[in-house]
Amino acid sequence: MNYPELLEGIRQEIAGRFAVAANADLVYHNLSHTESVVRHASELAVHYKLNDQDFFVVMAAAWFHDIGYLTNVGEHELQSAADAKAYLQRLSVPVGTIEAIEQCILATRIPQRPETLVEQILCDADLFHLGTEDFKERNRVMRKEAQLCTAQTIDKDKWREKTIALLRSHRYHTDYARQKLEAGKARNLKRLEARAEKLAETAGKAALAPAPEIQAAEPNKKSKSDRPERGIETMFRISSGNHQRLSDMADNKAHIMISTTSIILSIVISILLRKIEDEPQMIIPTLLLLLVCVTTMVFSILATRPSLPRGVFSHEDIEQKKVNLLFFGNFYRMSLDDYSMGMHKMMDSKDFLYGSLIRDVYSQGVVLGHKYRYLRVAYNVFMFGIVAAVLAFIIAAFADY
Repeated sequence: MNYPELLEGIRQEIAGRFAVAANADLVYHNLSHTESVVRHASELAVHYKLNDQDFFVVMAAAWFHDIGYLTNVGEHELQSAADAKAYLQRLSVPVGTIEAIEQCILATRIPQRPETLVEQILCDADLFHLGTEDFKERNRVMRKEAQLCTAQTIDKDKWREKTIALLRSHRYHTDYARQKLEAGKARNLKRLEARAEKLAETAGKAALAPAPEIQAAEPNKKSKSDRPERGIETMFRISSGNHQRLSDMADNKAHIMISTTSIILSIVISILLRKIEDEPQMIIPTLLLLLVCVTTMVFSILATRPSLPRGVFSHEDIEQKKVNLLFFGNFYRMSLDDYSMGMHKMMDSKDFLYGSLIRDVYSQGVVLGHKYRYLRVAYNVFMFGIVAAVLAFIIAAFADY
């Protein structure tokens, strides 16, 4: 089997699913986390010099291991394994390979109990961050996701206790991961334990101290209600990221059509047109094929052709909060001082800031609508046109007899 081609198809499939069915609550278990696990799984697989089949098993399992979060957060491993099985069966992947991928995914359930080397590699890749410097930030994001998914506030101290318990009980399964990550994991555990001890001492001292006087809030300090909410920021970030990925997918589809039609055009011009004098009955099918390819190419180019606004804004636009300063097309002809002035006014106003974010997401959606509308026309023309051209060639060929 062509494993590299299969893995590229799986990568596109997973990226597409995360883009189309994105869940704003999944601020940790998203495409970024999946790509990170894939990188670490590849690092481990290369170190252990896995054969082509085992490498495919590990990488496919890494891509699919958290896709279940999109539809079944509670039993995401089972859902991920089922999704992987359904997808790979459509590609006629051998049953034994599919079963190995399923077992890899299921092995990531906590507590992890991998049996084979490929399962150990995926388990270590999934919890690779426990021994890295970005553990603190990832742990914070995981707590945030847990709160969003359960719609409940999770106390920091309780979360810290659970994290400490996880770090104490966890062991990396491969020698490579142990040598590279155990020391870092020990440092992360030590920091958490030191923080817990410090808070416990502070709480004990606070219980003995007199109650502090209540002070009025300083007028210059912003209240919590005036600060941007993280949930809203996450929503905008995910929406913008999804739109960008969909735009990239549209551009890739357009490039495929442009490349395909270019190849057909070169063949038609270099071969078929030379034979028209000898085969006059081929004129109509050849012209039909040329028309289909040119039309498809035109709509594909329209889907990717950039358009730019005039690139300037006025002080009235800033005062009325009508301009989106987050899109370069609205300011690329302005001076740095004017742009800086507008950005500071936007950052000082919550309504202006959120209004700009809304306009930015809306503008991305409008552009996507144009791209996919042109792409749909291009694909329809190509699909029906190719069928008509082939039929025309068949009729012309039989007309000779």
